[in-house]
Amino acid sequence: MDDEVVQRVFQEGGRDYFQQQPSTSTSSSSSILQSLPLHVSFDHGYYLLVKSIQELREKKEGLVTVGIGGPSGSGKTSLAEKVASVIGCTVIPMENYRGGTDEGTDLDSIDFDALIRNLEDLTEGKDTKIPVFDFHQKKRVGSKAIKSAMSGVVIVDGTYALHAKLRSLLDIRVAVVGGVHFSLLSKVRYDIGDSCSLDYLIDSIFPLFRKHIEPDLHHAQIRINNSFVSSFREAIYKLKCRSESPDGQSTFFLKDEAQTDNFIEMYLRPPSANEEARINDWIKVRQSGIRYYLSLGDQRIVDKNFIIRPKAEFEVGRMTLGGLLALGYNVVVSYKRASTSVNIGSLSLSLETIDTLGETFLVLRGTDRKTVGAEALRMGITGQWLTKSYLEMILERKGVPRLNTPPLVSATSVSHNQEKDIAAPKPIRTTPNLVSRLEDLAQPWTRSPTKSKMEPVLPTWHFASSDRSHGGLVATGSSAFRDTMKLAPMPDSYDLDRGLLLAVQGIQFLLENKSVPVIVGIGGPSGSGKTSLAHKTANIVGCEVVSLESYFKPEQVKDFKYDDFNSLDLPLLSKNIGDIKHGRKTKIPVFNLETGSRSCFKELEISEDCGVIIFEGVYALHPEIRKSLDLWIAVVGGVHSHLISRVQRDKSRVGCFMSQNEIMMTVFPIFQQHIEPHLVHAHLKIRNDFDPVLSPESSLFVLKSNKQVAYQDILNILDSAKFCSSVQNFIDIYLRLPGTPANGHIAESDCVRVRICEGRFALLIREPIREGNFIIQPKVDFDISISTVSGLLNLGYQAVAYIEASALIYQDGKILIEVDHLQDAPSPYLQIKGVNKEAVAAAGSALKLDGSYTTKSYLQIILERLPLVERSYSGIHTHQAARLQELVESIQSQSYHGNLHIHGYLESASQQRFDFYE
Repeated sequence: MDDEVVQRVFQEGGRDYFQQQPSTSTSSSSSILQSLPLHVSFDHGYYLLVKSIQELREKKEGLVTVGIGGPSGSGKTSLAEKVASVIGCTVIPMENYRGGTDEGTDLDSIDFDALIRNLEDLTEGKDTKIPVFDFHQKKRVGSKAIKSAMSGVVIVDGTYALHAKLRSLLDIRVAVVGGVHFSLLSKVRYDIGDSCSLDYLIDSIFPLFRKHIEPDLHHAQIRINNSFVSSFREAIYKLKCRSESPDGQSTFFLKDEAQTDNFIEMYLRPPSANEEARINDWIKVRQSGIRYYLSLGDQRIVDKNFIIRPKAEFEVGRMTLGGLLALGYNVVVSYKRASTSVNIGSLSLSLETIDTLGETFLVLRGTDRKTVGAEALRMGITGQWLTKSYLEMILERKGVPRLNTPPLVSATSVSHNQEKDIAAPKPIRTTPNLVSRLEDLAQPWTRSPTKSKMEPVLPTWHFASSDRSHGGLVATGSSAFRDTMKLAPMPDSYDLDRGLLLAVQGIQFLLENKSVPVIVGIGGPSGSGKTSLAHKTANIVGCEVVSLESYFKPEQVKDFKYDDFNSLDLPLLSKNIGDIKHGRKTKIPVFNLETGSRSCFKELEISEDCGVIIFEGVYALHPEIRKSLDLWIAVVGGVHSHLISRVQRDKSRVGCFMSQNEIMMTVFPIFQQHIEPHLVHAHLKIRNDFDPVLSPESSLFVLKSNKQVAYQDILNILDSAKFCSSVQNFIDIYLRLPGTPANGHIAESDCVRVRICEGRFALLIREPIREGNFIIQPKVDFDISISTVSGLLNLGYQAVAYIEASALIYQDGKILIEVDHLQDAPSPYLQIKGVNKEAVAAAGSALKLDGSYTTKSYLQIILERLPLVERSYSGIHTHQAARLQELVESIQSQSYHGNLHIHGYLESASQQRFDFYE
């Protein structure tokens, strides 16, 4: 996908290989900054870096060295860790080379000589020892041995990783900017206003950046602008109560693995803020030894007994705190927190003593709401649970009110932007945010965005009455209030992280002001991310999610018409929503997508404790459905937008430019006419910029082998309590534009792969990374309609390859084992899949598959088995070509007969391939 860009990474500046051998490339190599994009996204940069490391490792002998530099909070450490999880390399944090108690980001405190010696040792094939620095003791406490044989790749991660003293030792130089570093600049600029220039603010709170960090970043070959802000996608869930007798827990906390920490926590109020405790505007700074950590505002959600926090804290230097104080911020609250913690599996249990309060609290933390709640019950911790922060408790004790109560409905006025949005809602679409010229940016790529692009403070929800005659005097919770008071749409569209927070806040606002139940609809095109958003929201709120696919009519699905609104059983859906509104139990259908039929019903009742239900689906915001919903959320982007961009790229490569609008109308003909018109009316519009192909967040680690394994051996390595199995029959067809450069063979990366499975079409968009025995591939498959496949064919894509297979799938929630029987292959292939690399490797070893792995795709395997005389442009057998042509004609005609033929062929094929494992 990015081979040309990866090649340009090495055209100039490679430490050994490309300095010794002249480049044979004909493209200009006058400056690496002219040949690479100005900057790329975090996901794209991760992918480019992995591919660059792999290619350079193949072309040169010895160690490959990588430097990842950038300001604190930009995301460089996260990038290093994600790359290391794939490559299996050594990461050397520069913070361990601090020389003593000096300021942590001070250039003079870094022992460059020691770091250079360690890198030179590893480069020369020698073992070495790197220092280990303890931030509480403020000194080096030992060393860590690194063996050269285990360090084929070394990543140096640190603020000054691209410094001139190190650059000559680095093969690949990566700069990362953005993240919460930019967020702090945006927040301060918002608080201060236009009285200070951006350069002045940077020099005040990051005094070393422009002089000692930014100049080095321009020497990077890969430059990443990380748009990440604080996110609830992987939130921390906390349960907190007073520890009446902390000594009673002493035996539990005296274990060897217990950790003790002491912190000083400070809250800074903006210079322009009022005296009241509007703590959402405050900045929190936590001091731990010589390290300082910063987070913006009161970034948390309180739901029932749970305190839910995003991963929103990042390290800054001591001079940042001084700079904020010099800009007029005031320390309004400061206290000491002593913490003793132990880990219980994936959870953490802490005793925390707050000196200002003179109390000790018991805190249970984890990343899954249900797990945290279940563990509290198992341990016999019953509360009473506290949902106030330590800051709120201190302010209450001081008698300072916290002003974050929503305004009364009668005092609410709708802004000009919101009225315009209600009267003339605009479509939301995601477009590539590629910047290739310096003049296209208002600021250099290493700086914060301009003020007009900042979103430091989220808007708040309020009602827009549909009946002004009430004058806002209707009693909250009354039937009349519920029927007349409607949410006012948000004035803008938001990214997924901000959208998730606003969705939860919208639900809570409705619970507080309109009582239960709150019925939410999340709509958007297939692959936009609406289902993921629904489940992430439900995990935070603790509610149920109902997919509109449960309401499919079997006869419509069998006719490939499930993308039509008429495919939904609307009377049953209306009855279910009506029952929920009136507090009655109701029976929700369960639809079996494999058989194309309704399998059963499940009983659903919205409890008073939760009071929320989410319906998600393509038509969740259709007028016939949304009129019964309280909160309308629209999501666009994701895989849906990626496919449009992918088609545009393919058309450009063969010399035919098409607008995104033209492609959308052809590939998703129903979207503009039947889906998008409903999305523009949403209360909350979300642009999902998730990169489904390049993101490391959704990667699966896969091991593949054609070694025969007994069925009982598979059962032995899976958890019998969570074991389940299924059978799938599928056909994969590969679509490619004629004229795509391919060096005379079919490359999977040049094709769009469509899977026909159990009568449904799915798009498989993957750009796998192959490393050692592993295939690391994104988990990105999404359903498409037959009209989308037909649209691709109408755009000129040709079906060039065909694979037919049956799969037996066994899983236990952690490991999935898939046994694929490919047509014309002498033996089946076994795939082990999971998100944990070590667990997948352990499963492979338990099945004695070591030494038998392959990283080839099934397309490669099938093509290599063909005799040379049969390796035509299409690369498939004659009888396969005939079958493929039959499928293409059936898709284009969308005939009922052709669809039945697909079903019948797959069913007959499935009976021939299961002997070995039964």
